[in-house]
Amino acid sequence: MTHDVVLLTAHGARDPGGAGNQEVESFAAAWGARHPRLAVQVCWIEHAPVLLDEGLDQAAVRATAGGRVLVLPLILNAAGHVKGDIPRALAAARVRHPEVEFRAARHLGTTDHLLKALRQRLHQAMVALDMPDPRTTGVVLLARGASDMESTGEVAKMAHWIYETTDHDLVLPAFTGICFPRLEQVVQRLDRLGMTQILILPYYLFTGRLIERIRAQTARLRTQYSSQVIALADYLGAHEQLMVLLDQRLAECREGRLLLPCDGCAHALAAEADHDHRH
Repeated sequence: MTHDVVLLTAHGARDPGGAGNQEVESFAAAWGARHPRLAVQVCWIEHAPVLLDEGLDQAAVRATAGGRVLVLPLILNAAGHVKGDIPRALAAARVRHPEVEFRAARHLGTTDHLLKALRQRLHQAMVALDMPDPRTTGVVLLARGASDMESTGEVAKMAHWIYETTDHDLVLPAFTGICFPRLEQVVQRLDRLGMTQILILPYYLFTGRLIERIRAQTARLRTQYSSQVIALADYLGAHEQLMVLLDQRLAECREGRLLLPCDGCAHALAAEADHDHRH
């Protein structure tokens, strides 16, 4: 029987206390408990003690000769990290460890699982507001920005899914950096369109410096729009739907289905050289 080692690969958080990376480790432990016979490790793309190359090496040692390392990206949308960093690291790891098979699953993507999780976070925030009329409660789906149009298009797609499956008249995407529109622009738009409440829904897996920035921005916006109700929902966190989605990605990776697109392809690696990673 092939010995599999799963390497959960997260973005990495720059918050001073390291709470974001700790949340990833806690999530990995909880998810690993669902698969007690599976070796599960964690690494990060950046801003963490165990980065991707080291994580791949550690996993390869555990997999031993003839084993497999299954990389599961804990990343919502496919931008530079998914299309460049992971394939490049996998190509180098295969050279360093020719006796081990490396596979990478697809990123999390726009799925019904994440839609359900976001809708639950939205509902929890509406309950905290004593259930106002959703038709007059505008929703901002706030995500990490990217220079990759496919990635930002997935955020717009998820915002439309939320609109289609709820009673909110306005659900608009916004981004914390790199691309537009930004949070302030969308809040201004919703206020001008007559929304009596504005609910900011972070499209983030775990906490980090950007979540702290969102909280600070929300506090400032409440001051600017003193007559407006502006609420902040919780980010996704260790939601059961995220666990189920990762179970699915694991099964796909083991079976060789729906693997990471452009896994090590020359086009992805060449494009990576021109990609701007500033956040």
